[in-house]
Amino acid sequence: MSPSDPGLEEFAKRTQIIIPAYNEEECVGDVVRRLRRLGFPNIRVVDNASTDATGRVARDAGAEVIFDPVRGYGQACWTGGLHIPEGIDWILYCNADASDDMEAYPEFARLATGHDLILGARLSARDRRHLSPAQRFGNWLAPFLIRLLWGHQYSDLGPQRAIRLSAYNRLMLRDRGFGWTVEMQVRALEEGLQIVEIPVRNYPRPAGKSKISGNLRGSLLAGLIILQTISSLFIKRRGSREKVAVGQKPDRTASLRTL
Repeated sequence: MSPSDPGLEEFAKRTQIIIPAYNEEECVGDVVRRLRRLGFPNIRVVDNASTDATGRVARDAGAEVIFDPVRGYGQACWTGGLHIPEGIDWILYCNADASDDMEAYPEFARLATGHDLILGARLSARDRRHLSPAQRFGNWLAPFLIRLLWGHQYSDLGPQRAIRLSAYNRLMLRDRGFGWTVEMQVRALEEGLQIVEIPVRNYPRPAGKSKISGNLRGSLLAGLIILQTISSLFIKRRGSREKVAVGQKPDRTASLRTL
């Protein structure tokens, strides 16, 4: 695939790519180079306290590198979203492990008109087999709970996603761990964003080691994080509704700050 697609070329110019990375020196360089070949000029790698050469490899490949010493997936995503340059309309989150489906980006570009949040959904059994048990469990639990409590059926919690910058700023995300993706999808519903899911491939990492545990303990931890995140969001939602019911204006900023 090349950047010859005019829609992709225009989308790429207006997009800030954020790549959270922890000890991904074996994969991150190739990810950055592939994105640059597709025409994305604004590539930001957040080196999340790596102990290897992740930052240097990413910089040598042509990315802007920001070092964040505070560990956490949401922390890295949040740091990457600070000080977005002028002229950017979209944030696109990518994996540093080369598992993303870059062939899907022309479709992301096409759907940018008329949508605020574009989610890549790993739907086929072929692609889900590359996920750890913890990931598969989380991808079942979170959509089930969101449908139960918010009435919307998501298919996945995949990290490959793009959000309009103006919409992202409205969400005021607070989670700094693996609850980041869950919080984004719930808050998108609460803010009435135009959301679309598209099927994407999920490739096995060519090198390195997954940071998400594939054992029973990892699955239980993933489930606990999801339950805590969704419970907190639902409690805040009910609190806001109760304020409205008694004639008070809900203070969304104050309620979210406690997450």
